[in-house]
Amino acid sequence: MTRFSQSATLGFRVKSGWAAAVLLAGPVESPQLIDRRVVQLCDPTIPESKQPHHAKMGTLQTDDTKVERLRKVIVKAAQDSVSELMKDFQSDDRQMRRANLVVGSDLDPARIANPHIRAHALEGRLFRTVLHDALSSCGLRCSIIVEREIYKRAVAALKRSEKNLKQSLTQLGQSLDGPWRADDKLACLAAWLALE
Repeated sequence: MTRFSQSATLGFRVKSGWAAAVLLAGPVESPQLIDRRVVQLCDPTIPESKQPHHAKMGTLQTDDTKVERLRKVIVKAAQDSVSELMKDFQSDDRQMRRANLVVGSDLDPARIANPHIRAHALEGRLFRTVLHDALSSCGLRCSIIVEREIYKRAVAALKRSEKNLKQSLTQLGQSLDGPWRADDKLACLAAWLALE
């Protein structure tokens, strides 16, 4: 990997049990994609840690002891994954101070009547919170961006059209081997917004 003396930022698209992570280096006018990877937010050896608020298909987990046990597993997995990520990225002498996390929703799970949908909302909140906390413990300032709002926010902040942003994101991904998926592009846009 090439060394960069300018600042770099991280962007994440948080999912249930994992997150797409992208490292960008500035300047904001012409960012450079440095790395992309998947960050585990659960323990693959404990399958229930991917969906701790699901008791079984379509039902809400009501055993608070089990949820708390799985939450501890998730916190450890996130801390371990972020520590490894920061170690890898800081070895290139980059100044990282900010990260943005893209999430699917900011709804309060307590306001959701359907138990299955509430389980998903609880998991969304849990995974973004443990990732945010792990990044903050590494000294990064973190912001949460709801997916449906990210392009509107990026158009205003980066002074580009949505079409131009999408084309630029596609071009940034061409330097990588393998697929450049929608989650990767959202993580990349989040990192780009953190450069400003």
